[in-house]
Amino acid sequence: MTCRLIAIRFAASRPLPLAEFWSGVLGWETADDPRDGVAVLPGDDTGFRIGFVPSRERKAGQNRMHFDLTSTSLEDQQRTVARALELGARHIDVGQSPQDAHVVLADPEGNEFCVIEPGNGFLADCGFIGALSCDGSQEVGYFWSEALGWPLVWDQDQETAIRSPHGGPKITWGGPPLMPRTGGNRLHFDIAPPAHGDLRAEVGHLLSLGAVRVESGTSEDDRVAMADPDGNEFCVLTPR
Repeated sequence: MTCRLIAIRFAASRPLPLAEFWSGVLGWETADDPRDGVAVLPGDDTGFRIGFVPSRERKAGQNRMHFDLTSTSLEDQQRTVARALELGARHIDVGQSPQDAHVVLADPEGNEFCVIEPGNGFLADCGFIGALSCDGSQEVGYFWSEALGWPLVWDQDQETAIRSPHGGPKITWGGPPLMPRTGGNRLHFDIAPPAHGDLRAEVGHLLSLGAVRVESGTSEDDRVAMADPDGNEFCVLTPR
């Protein structure tokens, strides 16, 4: 039994403006969503939506996940950066060197993302969202490979990456040392069993792989809050 990755969910102070920012950057349509409040929907093979839900918790420290956007040429990279800046992004320094060819930006709520230079071989066959780049251990890469049924496409020097058999972005983990936790993650996965699957059975399967249940602070019948082996929160949703 494997889950489907339904969404990458952002905790946001202002969900709708943040959704509109990412809609403008990615060229995806916004839509009301009964689970996320507002979401942007892919127009390509990405395979998951991006959801935005309200949060009173302020961002503290660097996110453990960020998007890597690809470029087909230097001019294309410059256009993506200019578009993001016009929509409200800003340049930030996360320790990159002047020689690095990728551009590091933050969205209007401070969530980091990168615009990757053209010619990046690792993301060569990926779409505009080339990867969701995560801070995480080899163990957690193995966990998510099993949980989602996505094969490992990279496994060297404790760095791992998985990708859906249907294409779309890669999800990567950079190996130790992990960044210190500075509060709850601003981005997390929403996953669900296959259609007509059983939520309780899937939760049991994830527990057997090394996940744990966590206290979410609310009682909801259609979702279970959990954490992966690195302590990253995610939600298991009732299949629809």
